[in-house]
Amino acid sequence: MSASAPQPTAVRLPPLGGPDAAAPERIALELVNAFSVSGCEGPLADAVQEALEALPHLEVLRHGNTVVARTTLGRAERVVIAGHLDTVPVSERTENVPGRLERREGQEVIWGRGSVDMKGGVAVLLHLAAALSSPSRDVTWVFYDNEEVTSELNGLGRVLRERPQWLEADFAVLAEPTGAQIEGGCNGTLRLILTVHGLAAHSGRSWRGVNAVHAAAPLIERVASAPVREVEVEGLVYREGFSVVDIAAGIAMNTIPDRCRFSVNYRFAPDLSAEEALDRALRILAGLPVEGSGESGGPHAVADGAPGPGRQPAITAGTGEVEVVVDDLSPAARPGLDTPMAAELIEAVRARGGQVRPKYGWTDVARFSAAGIPAINLGPGDPMLCHTDDEHCPVAQIQDVAAILRAWLS
Repeated sequence: MSASAPQPTAVRLPPLGGPDAAAPERIALELVNAFSVSGCEGPLADAVQEALEALPHLEVLRHGNTVVARTTLGRAERVVIAGHLDTVPVSERTENVPGRLERREGQEVIWGRGSVDMKGGVAVLLHLAAALSSPSRDVTWVFYDNEEVTSELNGLGRVLRERPQWLEADFAVLAEPTGAQIEGGCNGTLRLILTVHGLAAHSGRSWRGVNAVHAAAPLIERVASAPVREVEVEGLVYREGFSVVDIAAGIAMNTIPDRCRFSVNYRFAPDLSAEEALDRALRILAGLPVEGSGESGGPHAVADGAPGPGRQPAITAGTGEVEVVVDDLSPAARPGLDTPMAAELIEAVRARGGQVRPKYGWTDVARFSAAGIPAINLGPGDPMLCHTDDEHCPVAQIQDVAAILRAWLS
């Protein structure tokens, strides 16, 4: 955080209930104005807790900087509707906190850090938590911290591990930006760190060394030419990605590098388990065949006699075996569209001109899915604008998502 960046200060939200209740777009602007970069969500969580505790129809709970509010009406079904309070760091170029209202191409938008990811969605949740005192289904509203950083800090994940009874439900909606469409499930994500060892030498006598960068080149080419797939799962087509996302090597401009370290990110379709995705990635890197590569659909299969999940194939380059570290592995989530509640929500979205699409990125719907709760993504904002300097969310989409969820829960 730069010295000139905003710092977390006390936050006060506009009224959520009563005759002066704020519209969701007004709540969204105040949320954008509240600095809440990951790790600094405390003041905003305090404000959310205070605002929700003023609503007599809700039971409010807190775990760290995650706030949970629940109706207890004894309905036959319960849904979780969740959104995260944190943002990525404020842009040093545009200083996009506080935010502002603007006109873009004839429509009103809220500009600023987090307007898309995902304070527009959080505003919808706060507005509806106040407005729906007697929903047709019991609702658990969740406002969690540390979504934009490492998995072990994720507030939703901590509550699922440590207070799972708070989140028991039949269905879940995550207010990730989807442009007011439904995006089902999500790709999984695997990140591997590979270290290729060589032998240092003076570059004037390069033949005396083993260049680790040169040795890594065939592995990088395997990543570039990896047989990524388009896979249909429950009617939605997910597209995979297999990419080198980081590389480092060398100690001096006149020295043959004795080590090359690079990271590979595999975004895998939800027909694979996390273990199958790891196995597939390691096979590709080892130059082994992967049955069904490049074909849509169908389960992952392990070739006869080849290493399966739990038995890593050897990857060699340079002076020997390549070190492989699993830096991150988060499972994918199936679409979760085959329940009556999902069908009703799809109908509500389509009634306003919306569509159903796959979610290519990883989201916390995977956490719900792993807990046995079908979940979908639905929120305002263009996901292509997440984390950009020009992040902005159309007010109309905030209003649309509020109307969709209100109709679904009324």
